[in-house]
Amino acid sequence: MKTIATLPDLEALYDDAAPASLTKVTKVITPHYRTWIEACRFTILSTVGEAGTDASPRGDDGPVVRIQDPKTILMPDWRGNNRLDSLRNIVTDPRVSLMFLIPGEKNVVRINGTAKLTADPSVTQTFAQKGMHPKTVIVITVGELYFQCAKAILRSRLWDGVDDTLNIPTAGDLLKEMQADFDGKTYDDAYVTRAKATMWG
Repeated sequence: MKTIATLPDLEALYDDAAPASLTKVTKVITPHYRTWIEACRFTILSTVGEAGTDASPRGDDGPVVRIQDPKTILMPDWRGNNRLDSLRNIVTDPRVSLMFLIPGEKNVVRINGTAKLTADPSVTQTFAQKGMHPKTVIVITVGELYFQCAKAILRSRLWDGVDDTLNIPTAGDLLKEMQADFDGKTYDDAYVTRAKATMWG
């Protein structure tokens, strides 16, 4: 398979960028983008570091991030699996990207910027949920902000509903594939109850 190795070779395959794809970019959070982001409960955080790249889903029961000012957003690091992939990357390389998705919305909002972590109680305790608060908060400085056109959502029919014919493996199935004696069914059956008990802290 022949691969593309230079930027001129790549650019020769494509037309010029559509004018709207450049016009839509802003370096600050405008009022309309603020409304969009504050309505969003789910985002994908992408980072890069010494060990490689990482993309991590982040969700909340309200806005997934807090807008501090037109250049700064705050994201609580709620309890996950404690691998710390994203957080380790941020400590060693501050570059981050965010992709905000809202169910039913055909556009996607994206932020590219830089991030740092804080464990300062004056920040972490402002995100209290059910008596608990995150150990750290990700402080993100906006470099550029724009919406992604709807073509990918339309092509994939992402919000059209669940396809029950796909027979997708469960988390328990995937774990059992890695460890033959793992009880995947018990893991799956208990997961929602277990997750509710450790959702925030």
